[in-house]
Amino acid sequence: MTQLARRLGTSDAVIIGLGSMIGAGVFAAFAPAARAVEPTGTGAALLLALALAAVVAYCNATSSAQLAAQYPTSGGTYVYGRERLGDWWGYLAGWGFVVGKTASCAAMALTFGTYTAPPGWERPVAIAAVVALATVNYRGVTRTARAARWIVAVVLFALAVTVAVALGGSSPDGAGIWGPSGAGPAGGFLGGPAGWYGVLQAAGLLFFAFAGFARIATMGEEVREPRQTIPRAIVGALGGTVVVYAFVAVTLLAVLGLSGIGASTTPLAAAVEGSPGAGVVVRVGAAAASLGALLALIAGVGRTTLAMAREGDLPRWLAAVHPLFRVPHRAEVALAVVVCALVATVDLRGAIGFSSFGVLLYYAVANASARTQGGEHRLYPRWLQVLGLVACLVLVVTLPVQAVLAGTGVFAVGLVLRAVRLRTAAR
Repeated sequence: MTQLARRLGTSDAVIIGLGSMIGAGVFAAFAPAARAVEPTGTGAALLLALALAAVVAYCNATSSAQLAAQYPTSGGTYVYGRERLGDWWGYLAGWGFVVGKTASCAAMALTFGTYTAPPGWERPVAIAAVVALATVNYRGVTRTARAARWIVAVVLFALAVTVAVALGGSSPDGAGIWGPSGAGPAGGFLGGPAGWYGVLQAAGLLFFAFAGFARIATMGEEVREPRQTIPRAIVGALGGTVVVYAFVAVTLLAVLGLSGIGASTTPLAAAVEGSPGAGVVVRVGAAAASLGALLALIAGVGRTTLAMAREGDLPRWLAAVHPLFRVPHRAEVALAVVVCALVATVDLRGAIGFSSFGVLLYYAVANASARTQGGEHRLYPRWLQVLGLVACLVLVVTLPVQAVLAGTGVFAVGLVLRAVRLRTAAR
């Protein structure tokens, strides 16, 4: 048996989407994004980068929703690209998703270990988290939804306490929202082309925080009434995430300033360092957010792996679905093994940029696929898909150079592997 059960409603799908998005950006992406805009920008440039990331995410979300309504099956853009553009484009999207999100799994596990473990125990604790959450996913998607609901509640409470305490205290540097310099060195608000490059790079890094809505699109086989449920869930989860991120960004800028955010690896903790109790809340929230993102990522990558294995683009034994729990159990076990190996051997630096590279290319294919839809399947105007396609490609090339080079190399390897497999099969 290779079919999944339809058990989830709109509220379950929204909660899983929120669990995928809220956490990664709040606790991981603001610091590197602030460093990207700091040399030539202001605090307001960080807000502009956040707005650009949200616009790109909205374009991608509507494309994903439109495609998922027509193709309510697991696999997301891997399936959409194959159906609308051809096998190679689908493979490019699937490879980008699996590679990028596998890196995200390792990053979230390491984030959890950093916030919760004593020095020297970060990696073992991170591996234990991967094993535990892979076990939760193995037991079935409804348990995933229930766990995500509790995790989102804990994270939102922690962020509310953080914002209240931070705004109620004094500003460590008095920099405020507009940053330490008030303007770039030349060319006005952003400091000319160099400033725009920094804003675009920051937007690409912040996009990492919004990418969780893909988790909903990959659940097409597991939601009830997918044509109505998936679009509502994607837009609802994205809208809620934008509101939360905007509150947190404004709070951090008001309390720490741009330079203070960029100088800290844990800016939310720095914003409440005068209150030990709030500091504990931040750590608990960061741990819960990391677990929520990791929980949803394991499920989403497992289902895209299932779809690719069904088509032979990955080993076909990964396409098995558990007869009792109705989940792609072999794909999820294999993913957990790979993530544990990454956690044991790599560090957190660069993981966000590498993940963004793969995921942005994934959505570029999604936008190109949605642009070809017409008739009753068109839910949103075509210009949104064109804007999303162009924006994804622009953000990809403006990511940090190391991420661009590493991503290009991994994608080249993936394309060569598929070409070799096809040639071998033909023989």
